[in-house]
Order: sequence, then structure tokens, then C-alpha cells
Amino acid sequence: MFSSTISDHARIFLLWNAVVLEYKGEKAYILVLMSTFRTLLTYVGAVGIVLVIGYLYATAVDQQIAPLPEKPAHTATVVVPAHESASGQSPLQASQIAESVPTTQDASSDGAAERSDELVSRIKDPYPYPHELFSTIQARAREALVNIFCTTGGNAIQPSSGSGVLIDPSGVILTNAHVAQYVLLAQSGRVDLSCVVRTGSPARPTWEVEVLYIPPVWIREHAQDIAREHPTGTGEHDYALLRATEPIRSNTAGGLATLSVDERDGIGFEGDQVLAASYPAEFIGTAAVQTDLYPIASVTTIGELLTFEKRTIDLISIGGIIGAQSGSSGGPVVNAWGRVIGIITTTSEGATTADRDLRALTLSYIDRDLKAQSSLNLAEWLSGNGTQQATEFIGRYAPALTDLLIDAITNSRL
Repeated sequence: MFSSTISDHARIFLLWNAVVLEYKGEKAYILVLMSTFRTLLTYVGAVGIVLVIGYLYATAVDQQIAPLPEKPAHTATVVVPAHESASGQSPLQASQIAESVPTTQDASSDGAAERSDELVSRIKDPYPYPHELFSTIQARAREALVNIFCTTGGNAIQPSSGSGVLIDPSGVILTNAHVAQYVLLAQSGRVDLSCVVRTGSPARPTWEVEVLYIPPVWIREHAQDIAREHPTGTGEHDYALLRATEPIRSNTAGGLATLSVDERDGIGFEGDQVLAASYPAEFIGTAAVQTDLYPIASVTTIGELLTFEKRTIDLISIGGIIGAQSGSSGGPVVNAWGRVIGIITTTSEGATTADRDLRALTLSYIDRDLKAQSSLNLAEWLSGNGTQQATEFIGRYAPALTDLLIDAITNSRL
């Protein structure tokens, strides 16, 4: 699923330079007149020049009295979404969810009623240790990165490939709902589908996998998308928790590689550098996905801060990197301290990755929404309290949600 965005562009004119240019133009015009009517206009021209210079200087001074507002260094404004649909060419395309605005807002500007009037403040000194080199972070991110690969023996469902990240030594994987829905189907045993967790370069089967939690609201709203060639969506509620279970092969020595998460607001801001890691698969073909799928990691910059319904940072835009393609969904976005602050979720349409704008759900949004949907936040799930919730999800919700997905697949073949 992917999403498009609309950007506002503005020019800043240097008022003083504009005055100088206008003054020079006026001077040149008067000199031309003087070459023809020198005797008659000598005194009139001289007086005119003095008056023009005086007038323009006074105007410039008046204009410079009200300077442009300064951009605060540690706050950012988030935006209320437009929720307009957009068609797409990619299986991971999403509809437009927000219109970007500057980090500061003039209360008298047009459309101000549709924008947030609250600022999100950057957390000062967010960690008790300095940031790291991205070369170091990249090595750890690749170790914690996983590929969620599902194959089928029939024609009802196409094979799927997505990304995820290990966030807990117990084997908990954070990914997207539109990736995890295939694991839910495979786990039901009602369709000819098999899913595994793969790691390494190239990706090789490492663990069996099971669903811990998918927001039921997401499947209820998007079950029909599983049968569509080019589904769209906003990214809202599009997250899931999986767990790696039985090992298929020996993984790296020294225990399970994981990345820590940071669920706080005020961590990722416009202009911050981050690393995005994933297993992109859009341009290599089905056969290569099975045998020659390699991870990638790119250092990029946060462009925009976006929201759904509330004045919170729910999505971040990270530009047109190589990971802006199918298969990258669920991959981690990691900050300069090695913490996961988002997961890749949507991108805008475009013929190449450079033409697209990749977006990621923030961990702060996932944490808030997970609490609202399941009554536990992410830390509570990872502390072991999620076992009962996972059991309830599988016993109470999974059968009905699986029915919705199977019905969508069945109806698409009629």
C-alpha cells in the first residue's frame, strides 16, 4: 500500500534586493529620456530621481519592519489529514492522507482552520549516550531485519513477500497488517498457503511464524484489498505483531538479534537523518524473490510529519529511496541512536523509486493505537502481558477475520 502527498512550495524574496533592482530600472528609464530632452528635463529629472529614491527607500523600510517569522529549532506542526483517495500503480500504493504544511503556521493564513494549532516539541537529549555512525547502525539493522515470505500451491492467492523487524528476544516481529494477513490465512489451515520468516543475504528460511495480533479494524476495512492487484490505503491501523517460533535452520551465534524501539513523540523531526532497511522485491521477479532476495539499507532524511485524525505525528515521509517498492513494507526506520522510530508502510506512485515518496508509521502512533485497539501498549505486549491478548485474538477474532479474507478471495474468482 502506498500514499501520495501534495507539497507547498514557496519562494523567499529578498526585499532589499528587489528595491535596488526596481530603482536601477527607474534610473535607466530616466536617463534615456534625458538623452533626448536634456535641456528641458535636466532639473525635472534630477528632482524626479530624488523623489523616486526617497519614496522607494521609505517603502523598503516599511516592508522591512515586519520580518519573516523565524522557524523554531525544536518544534514542529503536524497536519490534519484530507483523506482523499488516489489510484496507484504499485501493490503497495496508498491513498492521500494529509497535506503538508510548514513547521510554523501563521494563524491568519488561508486554511488555518484545517491545520493543527499545537506544536510537538523535540525531546532534548533523548538518550544518555551519543549518536552512532550509520555504518554501525546498518550492520545491526540488517541482523534484526526479516523477510516474511508466503508461498502457495494453488492459484487463489499469489505468493507474497514483505519485511519486518525483530524487536524482542522472545521473537516478536513488528510488521504491517497487510503483510501479516497472509500469515493469518496460512495459520488457519483453510487455504493452501505456507509462510516462513527468512533472514540473511540472500534471504533463507530461518523460523516458522505465527500471528500475535493484527488490529481487527484494519482487516474489516481492507479485507477486499487482498484480491486486488493494486490496493490502496492510508496506512492507518496498518501494523501487526508476529512471533518467530520453531527454527528451520541455525541463525547467527550469540542469540537473537533485535532492535530497540522508541515509542515517544518528539523523536523524529524534519531534517533528521534516519536509516531505512527492507527486502525490496518489486523489480526482480517471482523466481528471484524465492532464491536471490537481498536486504538493502539506505540513509535518508525525514521530509514531512503527517497525522491521521489527531494532532500527533503518525507518519513520516522519507523520500524516494531504493526501498520505495513492493516488499519493503514492515521494514524498520531507525534513528541515529539505533532505535526503531517507524516501519515502512506506504509510498506514492511513480515509475521509479526516485519518483516516489516513501512513508513510515511512527512507533508513537503504533503504540497509541495498539493501546486503543487491544488495551495494551507495545511495552506491555513485550513484557509478557501480551500472551493472554494473543490467545484472545486467535480464539475470539481470528476465525471471523479469516472468513472475511477468504470470502474476498472467493468472490474475486466468481
